[in-house]
Amino acid sequence: MRGASVPTLAVPGPRSPVAESGGFPACTTTGDLTGDLTADLTADLTAALRAAQRGDEAGFVALYRDVQPRLLRYATVLVGRDAAEDVTAEAWLQISRDLHKFVGDGDRFRGWAATIVHHRAMDACRAGARRPTTGLSDDERDEPVGAADTAAVALDALSTDLALTLVAALPREQAQAVLLRAVVGLDARTAGQVLGKRPGTVRVAAHRGLKKLARQLRYHPEEGRWTLA
Repeated sequence: MRGASVPTLAVPGPRSPVAESGGFPACTTTGDLTGDLTADLTADLTAALRAAQRGDEAGFVALYRDVQPRLLRYATVLVGRDAAEDVTAEAWLQISRDLHKFVGDGDRFRGWAATIVHHRAMDACRAGARRPTTGLSDDERDEPVGAADTAAVALDALSTDLALTLVAALPREQAQAVLLRAVVGLDARTAGQVLGKRPGTVRVAAHRGLKKLARQLRYHPEEGRWTLA
């Protein structure tokens, strides 16, 4: 998604697993070197994760820059724009606290972070008496994905505000699946773990949601852009 800046939040750095004081470690790099290291680590999310788990602030910043925009878009559809920043801020507090205990690579980290945001968002929904999620039946099967593939490409090209507006208009289970698969970048298995559903159910919901979006979008090759149909 392009065309709109994603708000950033001030979050604590990672807890060092060996810190005896219980506080957060001091930054291990300064000046331009921090920026260079963050750029290098952003290119390899797993390397950034490992650095952050060692207490390296540049690694934590690289993780945050990669994952936070995805999480914020997901939370925005779940709880609304006003509450999304609070939800993700609370999630990052938990992430920073438990990061040293996490086991897995960069992709699994995205799934873990999305799960935390999902739980925080559901807590916010319950507190605000929002409507519950209605799941698809587990016996539904996969469908052809031609139109879904087109919509996924279009979502990435649209402005953030327009893309989120379109996704938010989908049925709730489809919106969640589209966000986790096409925006957060999770595979069906990990997205299913976040939502408490089977991978096939998530694939069906994502495909159906993307197909609905495809019918609302039109590509203008002469201008190289997508608009509403």
